[in-house]
Amino acid sequence: MAPNPLTRDTYERLSAELEQLTTIGRVEIAQAIEAARALGDLKENGDYHAAKDAQGHMEARIRNLQAMLDDVEVLDSGASDVIASGSVVGLRYEGDDGVEQYLIGSIEERREGVTVSSPGSPLGQALLGRKVGDVVEYDTPLGATLKVEIVQIGS
Repeated sequence: MAPNPLTRDTYERLSAELEQLTTIGRVEIAQAIEAARALGDLKENGDYHAAKDAQGHMEARIRNLQAMLDDVEVLDSGASDVIASGSVVGLRYEGDDGVEQYLIGSIEERREGVTVSSPGSPLGQALLGRKVGDVVEYDTPLGATLKVEIVQIGS
């Protein structure tokens, strides 16, 4: 299985989130469950069921973060003239004057105002290794073929 490429900032943010969830988060959930148990009958205790549901969601997030961080490749965030995982690219679609910003990487890398495209997606695969000025074509999942010009690369 290929490693999960993440920028240094995202790696540190996710590591801090995992630490918070496995320490403070678990204690808070345990306290909420205990407080709800003290209210009595568990079958009709909405607080208890809500706390158990929150516990399940938190434990699922912990497992997800652990799996992601166990097999991570921290990317060099230095400027590059070639698109790689972690790059933010400006694309101009054929027939359109506007430039759209895409981050090629994990959804965990999401940023305000930038659409995330996985490196394994048709667009991501078409862009990896390309440079500013290149025009690439890719097939969408619905079968259409789109052509884009790379107008900028950043990180």
